[in-house]
Amino acid sequence: QVQLVESGGGLVQAGGSLRLSCVASGSIFSRYAMGWYRQAPGKQHESVAAITSGGSTEYVDAVRGRFTISRDNAKNTVYLEMNSLKPEDSAVYYCAAAHSLATIFQRILVAWGQGTQVTVSS
Repeated sequence: QVQLVESGGGLVQAGGSLRLSCVASGSIFSRYAMGWYRQAPGKQHESVAAITSGGSTEYVDAVRGRFTISRDNAKNTVYLEMNSLKPEDSAVYYCAAAHSLATIFQRILVAWGQGTQVTVSS
């Protein structure tokens, strides 16, 4: 079983940056693909980025070139560096674990966190 705890959300002006962190505990972190998805009010969940245990990454088109996902297996931590933020990036961001990049984007998840709020003002 994997437990995930996110941090790093907050309020930022458009064009600004935030770095989200997610610490995993309870199982072998390096075994899983990790990712981030988000949900804005009144909208469906949207997977935004994922990374394999070996470091291969994938992004949804809306964030490619602006967001960077990374992981530190020694620290059981996955990060999401978000640059050039836009108001439409405002959402609750969730960290997730799964068996592959594909299942991150399909949201067939092993575990997920409680979420951290990101608000981008215009």
